[in-house]
Amino acid sequence: MSDIFVLDSSVLVDDLRTGCHHHRIAAIDGVLRNSSVVLAELWRGAISQADREVLHYLERNHPTLTPTENIWLESGRLLSRIHADRGFEPRKLRQLHFDVLIALTVRAHGARLITSNRDDFEMIREYRGFKLEIW
Repeated sequence: MSDIFVLDSSVLVDDLRTGCHHHRIAAIDGVLRNSSVVLAELWRGAISQADREVLHYLERNHPTLTPTENIWLESGRLLSRIHADRGFEPRKLRQLHFDVLIALTVRAHGARLITSNRDDFEMIREYRGFKLEIW
């Protein structure tokens, strides 16, 4: 069975703006899946027709992994623990919530997350292990 990879919005946005990851994305040796959380983040910021076309392409060509009810509940418990340990303000916890959902969903599917958001995802991985690749 092939490895499963999920691209975080940080990688996709960088690639859409500059094409800097185009060759690396094309060279992924495995199965590419979307995250519904990542797609929602990208749709929220899609302004141009080109942005929307890329999102439609991703949706048509790569199945989407979506957080389950248990993952949503676990994300809240995990954020509570992070808050207790690190004292993050509510705004930071809200910012982290989507990243926690992405990480937990990737973990549940045994997939590898590819991101350029090193700090947040490495911190989340200290609480729940998951496969992570930083670009």
